Amino acid sequence: MELIKKHASSFLQHKYNIARLAFTDVTEAELLAEEATNGDSCSPDPRIMSRIAEACYNEVDDYWRIVDVLHRRLYCVDWNEWRQAYKALVVLEFLLTHGPLDFSQEFVCDSQVIHQLATFQFVDHNG
Repeated sequence: MELIKKHASSFLQHKYNIARLAFTDVTEAELLAEEATNGDSCSPDPRIMSRIAEACYNEVDDYWRIVDVLHRRLYCVDWNEWRQAYKALVVLEFLLTHGPLDFSQEFVCDSQVIHQLATFQFVDHNG
């Protein structure tokens, strides 16, 4: 039963993303960045991170949209959504080593938030 729920959820998410691509001003690279930094408990898929790095090189608009997604994820206001910020750091680290050379300059202004995330400790409801 759990597997059916997972497949149904994945199917619906895929259809939702297709609709967003068709009817809104979102790009595939932006969707990839959102997927890589979602709130799921698994780590970002390396293949998706590689596609994000390629998009940073290929299209200037995609570069800025990816930067914007990472900025939004880093500045999550609700610490219950800490996974998004953590995964944004993972993607950022990947892009610093596999993305454009000047990519780091876009995140100098985020050094304080990155420092806060480095000292963040999650405590679940059980203590």
